[in-house]
Amino acid sequence: MAVLKGEQHVQVLRRKGAALECAEDQVADEVAVALAYNGLSHVVMMATPDNLEDFGRGFSLSEGIIERPEQLYGTEVVQHPLGIELQLELATECFEKLKHRRRNLAGRTGCGLCGAESLEQAIGTPRLVRPAPLPSADAIENALTQLRKHQQLQRSTGAVHGAALCDESGRVRLLREDVGRHNALDKLIGAMASCCIQDSTDYAGRFVLITSRASFEMVHKCAAANIGALVAVSAPTALAIEQASRAGIHLIGFARQGRHVIYTTTDNGDDSHVA
Repeated sequence: MAVLKGEQHVQVLRRKGAALECAEDQVADEVAVALAYNGLSHVVMMATPDNLEDFGRGFSLSEGIIERPEQLYGTEVVQHPLGIELQLELATECFEKLKHRRRNLAGRTGCGLCGAESLEQAIGTPRLVRPAPLPSADAIENALTQLRKHQQLQRSTGAVHGAALCDESGRVRLLREDVGRHNALDKLIGAMASCCIQDSTDYAGRFVLITSRASFEMVHKCAAANIGALVAVSAPTALAIEQASRAGIHLIGFARQGRHVIYTTTDNGDDSHVA
């Protein structure tokens, strides 16, 4: 099987004034990735074909297909002419639940709710996360400073989102990238779960930084992964703010050097909005 990677080199013409010159450019890969559970096709997403085991694990957790990482027994990455298939082996009880709520959807980059069958299913109720500290201003600024250094694929292609796990000081501990912002977060969640399996890592007190807006789906994914603080470089939506408040998640948007906006925060379980 060919080595999967996140970028390709292509030949381009660069125009400088009236002159044209041949050059080589780096572009992000975007392929169809099908997730099949115990042989049953479930969803197709457009994604960057790297860290796919993390993607499968994180998607399974954030979508509630599994509740614990150990309920996913294994993942096989199979390449096809038209894309990639992740063959995931689920615990029997998880697979039985999945069959009851099976849905078929085709996800574009940044796709949302094309497979939902009702308003209740589409929105749902986020999981209540364990209490977490509000990230400090210094930690957020430190994380933003480190982010570009860690986003290697973004530096070379300029076409991908990043999701980073940061500690209390703002040090980037884990980072995953993808053409889709949801996918990048799922990959990060999957990587976090893998680390927990391997060394019982405790992520309490840490926060996630994303290079996109904070939609309610991103909040739900953080809630499913018990992430207590989400920092976005762009804006949240009104529904994201509402859902973050219900889940007990600190939600911060417009993160820039020297400034950011706190939309929800918690104090001993009491939610409040800060403008």
